Amino acid sequence: MLSFLNITNIVVSVLFTLLYGYQLVYVFVSLLKKKRKFSTDTFSRFAIFIAARNEHLVIAQLIESIKLQKYPSELYDIYVIADNCTDNTAEVARNAGATVFERNDETLKGKGCALDFGFKKLVENGTFSNYDGFFVFDADNLLDENYIAEMNAVFNSGYKIVTSCRNSKNYDTNWISAGSSLWFLREAKYVNGARMRLGVSCAISGTGFLVSRDIIEKDNGWKYNLLTEDIEFTIDNVIDKEIIGYAEDAMFYDEQPYKFKDSWNQRIRWTKGLIQIFVTYGKKLFCSIFKNKSFSSFDMLMTVVPAIMLTCVGAIINTSFFIYSLFNLPEANDILLTSGISLFMTFFGLCMCLFFFGAVTTISEWKIINTKSSKKIKYIFTFPLFILTYIPLTVAAFFKKIEWTPIVHDVTKSIHEFQK
Repeated sequence: MLSFLNITNIVVSVLFTLLYGYQLVYVFVSLLKKKRKFSTDTFSRFAIFIAARNEHLVIAQLIESIKLQKYPSELYDIYVIADNCTDNTAEVARNAGATVFERNDETLKGKGCALDFGFKKLVENGTFSNYDGFFVFDADNLLDENYIAEMNAVFNSGYKIVTSCRNSKNYDTNWISAGSSLWFLREAKYVNGARMRLGVSCAISGTGFLVSRDIIEKDNGWKYNLLTEDIEFTIDNVIDKEIIGYAEDAMFYDEQPYKFKDSWNQRIRWTKGLIQIFVTYGKKLFCSIFKNKSFSSFDMLMTVVPAIMLTCVGAIINTSFFIYSLFNLPEANDILLTSGISLFMTFFGLCMCLFFFGAVTTISEWKIINTKSSKKIKYIFTFPLFILTYIPLTVAAFFKKIEWTPIVHDVTKSIHEFQK
């Protein structure tokens, strides 16, 4: 049994290094390689889609930030899909200047269904072909004044799908909102930023992205309805050899959950969604690595099977041996010692890795993190704890039935509070 445990720990360690070590390389690529600059004389015409369910508290602030864009206002239209709303979201959005499509269908839930409804409404009223591309936002977002112009520049350099930099509206609420915010800043700077510098595909993360009319026409609307429709959309396009771009200077602000229950519910849905995607797309994605000689397919496979899952496997095996040893002393002393040391080193190593990512992200993004210096430093230390909560969450996701449920957004800040 001891030999089996030792071999298992070696295999898990080697696999972890081989599969995820490249993400450390990403950090140095982002720090040492200059970001790509984009400019264009072409001004595309866009439709802006906002899927909103009971978002009357925040929807007007997003629309205001869109209207303040340094981009010709006649070249974009704002559409709000009021999705099964029981409040006055539709009225608030209309008063703010958006065109509103009201959707009432409780059998098909989620942002994917709302987006497909919006695209079909544009086809019905004959305006779909008026647009070169479509932005997708959540109602709690706010846009930097240069957002559309920066996205347009990357879009017109040849990218049919473009994502952007995700900052936070409420970084400083508590360690929960800070943990989630820091993760997304790290993802923007040290994952998508590195991918863009290397010329490989980036990944859509929830909201704040632009997709060309060609892609929507090819898909006959929006066909992605798993729990994480953003990653599903990304992976399907990567398998199709589409390269997703990243507009590093296009920044938007997103509200993060600050109650642990809301954060747990959101992240367990994401984790369950990754499991769904692995079951649905895993084989195609794996084959694409070799068939298309695609590093992006490997990268996305590692996104679907995040490092925390491999950590969970190692932790569960060692915990099982540790518990077995406690009931079989003194014969199992060696197993107890080996499993105990392995558990300690796994969690210590993971914490140090997470602390490193949190620290380097905080330092490099210091100026754009919206909180006082003492909190920036404090939340570097709580960041590992926040990510470690993914361990029980991941285990629960395998066994619990998860459905899409809305999260209340109530951080009613204006873009003027962030605009420099």
